[in-house]
Amino acid sequence: MSAVRKKNVTQLQSTYMEKYKQQEQAIQVKRKGLIRRLIAFFVLVAIISYGLITMVVSQHKTMNEKVAEKEQLQEQLTALKDEQVLLEEEVVKLNSDEYIEKIIRRDYFLSKEGEIIFKVGDGS
Repeated sequence: MSAVRKKNVTQLQSTYMEKYKQQEQAIQVKRKGLIRRLIAFFVLVAIISYGLITMVVSQHKTMNEKVAEKEQLQEQLTALKDEQVLLEEEVVKLNSDEYIEKIIRRDYFLSKEGEIIFKVGDGS
């Protein structure tokens, strides 16, 4: 026997076979259209997903920056409130004649009558 046999098959030319081929071609066209629509849909979904993810990451970064800025401003506010308390105490003290007298003696070396002021060095 020969190793390779060739089969000679002839196709029947009938209306049934033509309709069958047309149906197969229509199915192939529908499949290609479906595949193209699915690819377009997935590309669109990928683009929208990328945009949304980028937006969320950007908002998260902005939120962290705002939180850090808020903490810094909160610390600054606390320091300013402490300074305000000290300044208000200073205003109350400056309304006292004894305190003003004490400052004048300390800063300008003024004295009462008959009083002698000795300045002692810092020791440095």
